[in-house]
Amino acid sequence: MWIDTHCHLDAPEFADSLDAVIQRAADKGVKAILLPAVRVADCSNVKELAHQYSQEIPGLVYTLGIHPLYTNQAQEGDIDTLERQIIEALPDPRFVGVGEIGLDYFVEDLDPHKQEFFFNAQLDLAQKYQLPVILHVRRSQDAILKALRRHNIPGGIAHAFNGSFQQAEQFIELGFKLGFGGAATYERALQIRRLLKELPLDSIVTETDSPDIPPAWLRGEGIAFNEPAFLPRIAKELALVRGVSDAEFASAIWANAQQVLPRWSALCADYPSLNLAS
Repeated sequence: MWIDTHCHLDAPEFADSLDAVIQRAADKGVKAILLPAVRVADCSNVKELAHQYSQEIPGLVYTLGIHPLYTNQAQEGDIDTLERQIIEALPDPRFVGVGEIGLDYFVEDLDPHKQEFFFNAQLDLAQKYQLPVILHVRRSQDAILKALRRHNIPGGIAHAFNGSFQQAEQFIELGFKLGFGGAATYERALQIRRLLKELPLDSIVTETDSPDIPPAWLRGEGIAFNEPAFLPRIAKELALVRGVSDAEFASAIWANAQQVLPRWSALCADYPSLNLAS
């Protein structure tokens, strides 16, 4: 039983084949997927998708937020709209947190001040409603850690983590799990593999970031883009790097994700098939 803690099922790459993408994931034993919103305009869509495919993927959940890559187009009033969306979603058991939010200091044409405004405003919302967050941390780990220390956030996931060991330890101390996926399947990804091998097992979660961050084998097999059905194969390679059995890794990853996102855990508790013994 596998869990994908970061997957953009609403991406345009999946628009014409989403039924098949979902079915392939279900057939591979992917029983839980987290779908983060990236714009206010997407909030209703991710909620609808989480419910539409709940029979195939019973642990399908979503988060609401504004991604740093979309902050140039965002308006300050979007924060008020996002708060209304969060309030409306709170009774929904498939709503599990705020995200994808964060800072991206890799893309040069993004306004850093605007990014910081939206990031801090969304941290304020997460604190106000005591919701965990899904973080985008590309080349911004220290700035994000500084912002987190100014807020009382109940943890979350640092998605696609690629920082230093010391930064990883600081995120863990603040109650975060660290997301690993296709990038760790490349032999040249020495730092990511070191983190995967040496960090505590209870600090790690798996993800695909579909349709992005393709695993090493994807292009060689003539596949256009990443998808959640590849999560088991990715996770098995991660387990090999880690030096543990597939079963031990799958069990630990599932428990880690449930522990850091309590609303997800509560949802899964309502489904007999979603337990570590299955």
